[in-house]
Amino acid sequence: MKIGVLALQGAFREHEEVLGSLHVPAIEVRQPEDLHGCDGLILPGGETTTQRKLAHSYGLWDPLARLGRQGIPILATCAGLILLAKRIDGEPDSSLALLDLDVRRNAYGRQVFSFETLLAVPRFAGASGPQDPFRAIFIRAPRIVRVGQDVSVLASHEGDPVAVEQGNILGLSFHPELTRDNRFHTYFLEAVRRHKASRAGGKAGGRMRAAVGESASRK
Repeated sequence: MKIGVLALQGAFREHEEVLGSLHVPAIEVRQPEDLHGCDGLILPGGETTTQRKLAHSYGLWDPLARLGRQGIPILATCAGLILLAKRIDGEPDSSLALLDLDVRRNAYGRQVFSFETLLAVPRFAGASGPQDPFRAIFIRAPRIVRVGQDVSVLASHEGDPVAVEQGNILGLSFHPELTRDNRFHTYFLEAVRRHKASRAGGKAGGRMRAAVGESASRK
């Protein structure tokens, strides 16, 4: 299993360190060809406008959108979440629009108003009951102001969704890579494994059907 990490700007190295601690190879994505062979993709936090401009400049914008539509699992944090939102407040037509939600940039305040909080994440509950809350770090974080009906809210802060999931995409307003808690990355990697296994099963089924067809034609 190989995970691509968009490495144009922002906190991509921190995500790579988390993946390394989980013994999962990371591929730094700066060119379209870097996406080849990636089983999942991480869009890190950083400066949204810069990441958008660089993605366009390096020819990555359309390949990223295409991979998302094809169902490759994506973990998007902070700026990455903004890039995937269907609408960015005051910035029409400036996102990949892969997540059915609307966001407002820097809605929690500038960097001096960064904060940490504990989040209850029911999805992390195990057979023994609820798990410890997740320590979330918010830095110039976007606020999710609308979620579509197909979007699942995994965690909220003061009534606002801050961790969401829709199909193959996991979006977070905060920075899980800045903590020692790797549960969100582990959750994402489990989705990657399921997707990889389903693709392998589909290919095997296709080969089997082709072989049966060839055998039938010979008869």
